[in-house]
Amino acid sequence: MTPREGITEGSCLCGKVAYEVTGAPVRAMHCHCTRCRLGRSAAHATNFFYKVDQFRWTRGQSLATEYKVPDAKFHAVAFCSHCGSKVPRISAERGVVLVPGGSLDTDPGMKPTGHIFVADKAPWFDITDPLPQHAQMPAG
Repeated sequence: MTPREGITEGSCLCGKVAYEVTGAPVRAMHCHCTRCRLGRSAAHATNFFYKVDQFRWTRGQSLATEYKVPDAKFHAVAFCSHCGSKVPRISAERGVVLVPGGSLDTDPGMKPTGHIFVADKAPWFDITDPLPQHAQMPAG
């Protein structure tokens, strides 16, 4: 995929769902909370956050299915109902779109700036990079 200036593109495994975001992410973090680990079946989730008006579906929006954890204030996961890949989730109540890093097809121009919820980190996973580690979500 040839990168386009100012636009980051992403898609699911089967290619039926695709999206693009314009500009830079608001923030990017590696999240080690239990919900992110279980929702991604991974040691952590790498999440990029964009403002809602930076995001648009380019195909397959109707295949993007969301599961909200019943007792969670915000946590939910979105996935392609055809292949199961994680796809962006619009969080209208917070005015952001959470973009799973693994769904990015082109470089967002920003790397994650830290690890959050490391108090919930999988005991079998060691964080070996020099990024800041926060036991919970840092203020601000």
